[in-house]
Amino acid sequence: MGSVAIAVTDGMLHFELAVAQEVFGSLPDGVPGPWYEVTVCGPAPVQVGRFRLEPDLGLDRLRDADTVIVPGWADVDRAPPAELVDAVRAAHRAGARVASLCTGAFVLAAAGLLDGRRATTHWAHTAVLAARHPGVEVDPDVLYVDNGSVLTSAGKAAALDLCLHLVRLDRGSSVANAAARRLVVPPLRAGGQAQFVTTPVPARDDHDHLLAALLPWVLERLDRPLTVEDLARRARVSSRHLGRLFRAATGTTPLQWLLTQRIRRAQELLENTDDGIDAVAAATGMGTATTLRRHFNRTVGVPPDTYRRTFRTRTHTHPDPPGALAR
Repeated sequence: MGSVAIAVTDGMLHFELAVAQEVFGSLPDGVPGPWYEVTVCGPAPVQVGRFRLEPDLGLDRLRDADTVIVPGWADVDRAPPAELVDAVRAAHRAGARVASLCTGAFVLAAAGLLDGRRATTHWAHTAVLAARHPGVEVDPDVLYVDNGSVLTSAGKAAALDLCLHLVRLDRGSSVANAAARRLVVPPLRAGGQAQFVTTPVPARDDHDHLLAALLPWVLERLDRPLTVEDLARRARVSSRHLGRLFRAATGTTPLQWLLTQRIRRAQELLENTDDGIDAVAAATGMGTATTLRRHFNRTVGVPPDTYRRTFRTRTHTHPDPPGALAR
């Protein structure tokens, strides 16, 4: 089964550590095993926030894991310990997929894993990361960045987004959705962390709960060729005003949000039914198999047929360890 090692040392943030443990340490209800094998690696004992923690193994054992998770680094003005940096670098060289949560990106940057790569961290520290590591392309407007073998997340709740993304890569959309349901969080949030930066709050108006009523209506009609004008007409607002509401609430446009929901529905159908690609295209409002394949390949990174072979096999028989796709 796939192994996940959580790297800890004095000065780590306990929230991100707990997030990784919760996502990878508990098999969701109704999901067939095996699940991830989780170990905590670090010098013993370590101070994580206000908690004293006894790791399972030393930092040198990170190199044995399929996936290494680096939680947030509390003091970004202080260089992370050399033994942690060296252990993370060695794990990546050994073939591990390495993911940082929040300010854990500073550890990955110190290890040289982000050089020449796009990365993110908590919005309050993106400028510091960019200044300290000019070889890193820092993106302050996203929830996480996936570079394949190296991944980074934005602050706090975005750690959940990235961990669920890893589950989605390894086990498919249905299993990631089950994990999200257990945690009572959205399985896939739209938008970026820019929506959470402090901005002036508009006055309340009659449209405060407009999207709360509109979005479920849309999700029940994904098999139809809905347009932005259809959504605006249903909401009884102009298309321009609807766009402003979507941008404020989701960080994206109505059209992009709608396409994302169609792709998510297609993933579920490909994993859980034997419907042909034409039928999946019709059920998701894509119209034709050609249109579905174009959008699916661009969004997910593989054609629908490949996605189905991978995740239907993995869901029902689990021939490979959960970390295999990312290796």
